[in-house]
Amino acid sequence: FVRARYAFLWLGGFLLLGCGAPQTPQVVEESSAVQEQHPESEVELIEVASSQRQWTGIAVSPEERIFVNFPRWSDDVPISVAELNEAGEPTPYPDASWNGWNPGDDIENRWVAVQSVVWDSGGHLWILDTGNPGFTGVIDGAPNLIEMDLSTNTIVRRVSFAAPVVESDSYLNDVRITPDRSRAYITDSGNGALVVVDLSDNQSRRVLADHASTQSEDVTLTIGGNPWLRDGAPPRVHADGIALDAEGGWLYYQALTGRHLYRVPLAALDDANLSADDLAAQVEQVAESGASDGLLFDD
Repeated sequence: FVRARYAFLWLGGFLLLGCGAPQTPQVVEESSAVQEQHPESEVELIEVASSQRQWTGIAVSPEERIFVNFPRWSDDVPISVAELNEAGEPTPYPDASWNGWNPGDDIENRWVAVQSVVWDSGGHLWILDTGNPGFTGVIDGAPNLIEMDLSTNTIVRRVSFAAPVVESDSYLNDVRITPDRSRAYITDSGNGALVVVDLSDNQSRRVLADHASTQSEDVTLTIGGNPWLRDGAPPRVHADGIALDAEGGWLYYQALTGRHLYRVPLAALDDANLSADDLAAQVEQVAESGASDGLLFDD
């Protein structure tokens, strides 16, 4: 959520409000290294809320209602989607019933394994449910993209995903909605690919599956000097962060365990008649960068 002087940032379970000087609104997105190069830029971080459990998504509505989601990476997640109250405490959204799913329960009208929450240009909240709790495999009928009307807190659209759009080990990670709300674009970090959703009829296509741009790279990420390992081996997390440059007509994306940023024209993504080879030929490598778990494009 960005306006003239403010940006919300989340680091693990901490939600921070960044306030920059009016003449330098860009400072909210600068790294500490850039800050050192531009000492005249000042930024103050104020803790808005915190949690002992990790959030993987945050959405701030135009009315500054704040929504977060807790990924189901264990069996004891008390809330999947929450709205923060004035005290910064999470309250189940839209209600406790939607957040009451446990393994083995009926999935109807329940959040199963939410990974991302975003808001669109119309002020609606979109909630992406991977349907893959604990990375144990996709539950039939559970992967969904839900559009919520915040004025009534009710569902106005449900896009369900099934094979071949999602595979048994898919993990739908993040989503971006076009400003005209005609398309949605999703990354699959479990089995690298992009998913294109035509919101005029809610039909979906899986594209760039197994393409180098959506796949993890042979790298080992290092955190605090220690290699990131899972069961003794470096994890492989495919296409993850995603950003939409609607004005320029590009979709940017990057694997978490990867160091290259890619983009592809929206016109090519939206052309269902384009062959897989022709679409792949339009993918561009933008830059070599650090590992990224999330991307966002501003004005």
